[in-house]
Amino acid sequence: MISLIFVTVGTHEQQFDRLIETIDRLVEEDVIKEKVIMQIGYSDYYPKNCEYKKFYPYIDIEKMVKNARIVITHGGPSSFMLPLSLGKTPIVVPRQKKYNEHVNDHQMEFAKQVKNRMNAVLVVDDIDKLKETILRYDDIVLDMKKNVESNNIHFNIALEKMVSDMMIK
Repeated sequence: MISLIFVTVGTHEQQFDRLIETIDRLVEEDVIKEKVIMQIGYSDYYPKNCEYKKFYPYIDIEKMVKNARIVITHGGPSSFMLPLSLGKTPIVVPRQKKYNEHVNDHQMEFAKQVKNRMNAVLVVDDIDKLKETILRYDDIVLDMKKNVESNNIHFNIALEKMVSDMMIK
C-alpha cells in the first residue's frame, strides 16, 4: 500500500492558500515523499505537485482518512473529528483571521482547547513548524499515546460536552 497524506480545508468559503501552498512546496522540495491528496475548498492556489479537488464526496474523504498515515486539517471540529473517530491523531492547522482565512480566530482557540484538555490533536499555529511536525509525526504521536489512554467513546463524549459548554457561554 502506498503511504498517503490527506489534507483537507473543509467547506468554509474563505481561502486557505497558506496551508495548500506550504504542503505543495514541501512535496516539491522532496521533504514529503509520500503521495499527497488535498481537498482545497475555496483556496485560490492550485497545487502543482499534489493530487487535489476542490471538494470530494464524504464517502471518498472517509476512505482517504482511513487510508492516510497522516491527516492534516484546518481547525473545524467536523474535519478533525473523523480522523479521531478512526483512531488517528490529526495535525490541525487552524485558519487565522490575520490571513483572511476566517472571520475570527475561533479555530485557533478551539483546537488549542482540544489539545490542552484531551491531548488528542497536534496543533500547528505557526506554518513554519509544519515541516518539522510532519517529519517527526510518528515519534510525536507515539509519545502522546504513552501519556493518554485511548478511548474514543470517552473522547467524543468529552468533546461534545466541551462544544456544548462553549456554545452556551
